[in-house]
Amino acid sequence: MTQEHQGGTGGWSAARKGVWSRLRFTSLRLRLVVVFGLVALTAAVSASGIAYWLNRESVLTRTQDAVLRDFEQEMRNRAGALPEHPTQDELQRTAGQMANSSQRFTVLLVAENPDGRTVYGSSGGLNGFSLRDVPVSLREAVTERQRITSNNKSPHHLYWQRIIDDDTPYLVAGSMVIGGGPTGYMLKSLEPEAKDLNSLAWSLGIATALALIGSALLAHAAATTVLKPVQRLGAAARRLGEGKLDTRLRVSGTDELADLSRTFNKAAEALEKRVADMAGRDEASRRFVADMSHELRTPLTAITAVTEVLEEELESEGGGIDPMVEPAVRLVVSETRRLNDLVENLMEVTRFDAGTARLVLDDVDVADQITACIDARAWLDAVDLDAERGIHARIDPRRLDVILANLIGNALKHGGSPVRVAVRECPAEGAEGVEGAEGAGDGGDVVIEVRDHGPGIPEEVLPHVFDRFYKASASRPRSEGSGLGLSIALENAHIHGGEITAANSPEGGAVFTLRLPRDVSARGASEKTGDNGDEGTEEDAR
Repeated sequence: MTQEHQGGTGGWSAARKGVWSRLRFTSLRLRLVVVFGLVALTAAVSASGIAYWLNRESVLTRTQDAVLRDFEQEMRNRAGALPEHPTQDELQRTAGQMANSSQRFTVLLVAENPDGRTVYGSSGGLNGFSLRDVPVSLREAVTERQRITSNNKSPHHLYWQRIIDDDTPYLVAGSMVIGGGPTGYMLKSLEPEAKDLNSLAWSLGIATALALIGSALLAHAAATTVLKPVQRLGAAARRLGEGKLDTRLRVSGTDELADLSRTFNKAAEALEKRVADMAGRDEASRRFVADMSHELRTPLTAITAVTEVLEEELESEGGGIDPMVEPAVRLVVSETRRLNDLVENLMEVTRFDAGTARLVLDDVDVADQITACIDARAWLDAVDLDAERGIHARIDPRRLDVILANLIGNALKHGGSPVRVAVRECPAEGAEGVEGAEGAGDGGDVVIEVRDHGPGIPEEVLPHVFDRFYKASASRPRSEGSGLGLSIALENAHIHGGEITAANSPEGGAVFTLRLPRDVSARGASEKTGDNGDEGTEEDAR
């Protein structure tokens, strides 16, 4: 597959995902369209159903009344003129005359001839309308004699019923001649009215579909109008979350969305002011610490020189220090050294906070660097080194020395001997399978583990071991360390693009793991010479 083809496929896939994200059911736009559509569909179906029912009743009632009125008139005029016992020929002739009325219905007359036999006369011929086509319930209602009351003046009435035969609707009616005579039945097809009603139903269905489509378009337009300010608000909130505190919304109108935009602008303005105030105070605090540290260096230099002279006097044979004053002198020497380390550490911390700390990169042998760190501090007898020579890395040697001095010194001070330092190589995190991840200078990490054999770090202390000025034991607020060593070590690892983690070994003791890239410059770290400061002292976190 060519690169151009891949780009086209990726663009199509992104466009498809964009459309799906807008159409997913959790989308407010889709929910608005669906709600609008359901409301419009319910209203259209209800209106169409009511209109269809009203028109159906109106059409059927009008046709039915006209047919029944004509049939009743024909029964009264023509069937009523027949003798009480007519012949079949008379019935047949009269049925034909009745069927020729304006409504053009089919007629069936039933009577007894002079011989007492039941005779039939149908306008539809022998195979036309017969008594079998009349529902039994209608025949029983027509022939049943009603009791004469003040409200009922006639023993017989006109009855009708709608039936369906072969999917064709019909109107069937029947009545008897008052005072004796034939019984007449009428059959009228309602197929023209049914076709008219079907046409009306189709028209109403099309109107409902158009109303649904129109409502969907209207809902989409309304959703676009309503959601556009919401989308602008979401984009502004994202920019605000990215740190662009000068983000503001354009406000127009007096509706609820305009009020929301005004509220957002006020909140963003207050947040910008609060962050600016906090940044100012933080900058002033860092400047104060830096200035204080610099101001302290001058008198500390003189005091340190004096304490070094006093220390030499203490160590010389036959010194002139009074034995009664010697403990006080030793305390002054110790505290002066501790104060000097604290000032140097504070200056190093301010460089990290101000972002002025820079790397001076060099190709070093990691095993040689660790050996030099241990040897310079006379720790060779207390530290076991498990590191093969030949593991090279492009890092800042001085800052690596600061990290190692703090980790190993911390293990010796608070853990248990022997302290074991192990070095190994491993691929960079997330770099497995990436082209160019292997090789000394092309990728991969150097992992240095510092393990002691002490009691380990309490679980409640583990999350805080790299915090500044953190002391694990409240009963030992004063110790030889400054409480900054491990935090400085972590900052030095971060500036390399690495990391330090602390944990307890299942076999006992604490394990600090340092992971550094083998080529810091390849990871984007700046290779500049800066004021690096001096080495940090060992941490006293435990």
